[in-house]
Amino acid sequence: MAKNAVFYHAGCSVCVDAQRRFVGALDPAVYAVEVVHLGETPERLPEAEVIGVKSVPAIVMEGAVYHINHGADLSALS
Repeated sequence: MAKNAVFYHAGCSVCVDAQRRFVGALDPAVYAVEVVHLGETPERLPEAEVIGVKSVPAIVMEGAVYHINHGADLSALS
């Protein structure tokens, strides 16, 4: 059974490129990735903050947050 991962982004070019590269590189047999566009689903911002996401793009895998490059701080999205 695949482990869950969540990729948070805001739709900027950095985020879209990171989604394509990182999410596309993960083996779907190992990780089931949910992609969350925080610009379209701002109600998910508190969830991302509690998990420890500080900026997007970021991917959360097995409880660990990995910030990829720097597209935007979460505070800029609220």
